[in-house]
Amino acid sequence: MKMVDMIVVGAGAAGLIAAITSARAGQKIIVLEQNTKIGKKILVSGNGKCNIDNKYITTNRFHGQNPDFIKKVLEGYGVEIVENFFTSIGLELIEGKEGKMFPMSLQASSVVELLEYEAKRSGVEIICDGAVTSISKEADTFTVETSQGTKRCKKLLLASGSPAAPQLGGSNSGYAFATKMGHSLIPRHPSLVQLCSEEPWVKACAGVKVAGVAQLYANGEYITEKKGDLLFTNYGISGLAILDLSREVSTRLANFDYCELNMDLMPELSKEKLTNLLLSRIQEESEKPIVIWLQGVLNKKLISIILEQSKCKAKQENDLNRKEIGKLVYAIKNLKLSINDTKGFKGAEVATGGINTTEVNPQTMESERVSNLYFAGEILDVDGDRGGFNFHFAWVSGLRAGNSL
Repeated sequence: MKMVDMIVVGAGAAGLIAAITSARAGQKIIVLEQNTKIGKKILVSGNGKCNIDNKYITTNRFHGQNPDFIKKVLEGYGVEIVENFFTSIGLELIEGKEGKMFPMSLQASSVVELLEYEAKRSGVEIICDGAVTSISKEADTFTVETSQGTKRCKKLLLASGSPAAPQLGGSNSGYAFATKMGHSLIPRHPSLVQLCSEEPWVKACAGVKVAGVAQLYANGEYITEKKGDLLFTNYGISGLAILDLSREVSTRLANFDYCELNMDLMPELSKEKLTNLLLSRIQEESEKPIVIWLQGVLNKKLISIILEQSKCKAKQENDLNRKEIGKLVYAIKNLKLSINDTKGFKGAEVATGGINTTEVNPQTMESERVSNLYFAGEILDVDGDRGGFNFHFAWVSGLRAGNSL
């Protein structure tokens, strides 16, 4: 049975870039992928356009229990390093909104196909349908049992991701192998995920999308807020602002905190301006029903809940006065929704937690507990904000592992 220099478990972003980097230096590499195709998460990212990175990389856009590790991994590996790599394989990048970087083709398939071509050109052997069933180490040799037979290597890179998006191959398998070899785990929770509510009114508002601000309260205490799309659904709420809040919500719910959103549906209008706008619309002699009158400023699906939460007593336009308008303004700018769950790992783009990074060398990505064992990407206790940050960490940690190998 042949021995190779390195086996990479996982043909995602981190695993592929590490394999290419090592193979370019003359290493004999096997990449094992449990799916039938490589890069499945890459293919669906950015709505198929692949938000490959972000121009504005700062440590505060990444999260984990060991911030010093994140700082050291990112140091010296800015977006230009990633861009240079992709240029070297023939992929040009362009900048979109908020510093998001995309392939010039705006096709995620371009990223995967160029990575695959470069890997094979560099001599990497890629084995799909190659689920790993066990890993053991004796002396200086790792033995990896797979659905495609037994493989042996001198060095092993676990880049098998997290349990997020199991429909794309996300699993806990890498954690099981790592813990068996002596590593500890930080608890995993869904992140960049939709939120669920048991309040019946959200179903009636399903499909309504507004540009707003969502504040998170846990056990009545203000935690944080995010601005962006709010999309009401039949299970709760989604949208970009919600995805950005979801990491905090997910960890709070895991601690059995009571979570509630306080939403401003018209953040571009101050309380005073919205009050004056609504007052200016009142025609004193009008008997127009309040539910019709409010359609001039609100989506009609939202009107019944605004009236309910505001406790507005006006039934028609000529019943309105400054006091009743004040109630409506408060409800529009403070719509409340209790959150009882998330859509789980199946709905999540990433997961919090993972391999405890105090046990990993940030310069080389090598285990501090098992020599010649390496980690890269989402398997580690590092997750990033929406907008290309998770990909950046995957590319950089993969590059570091590949260079050290």
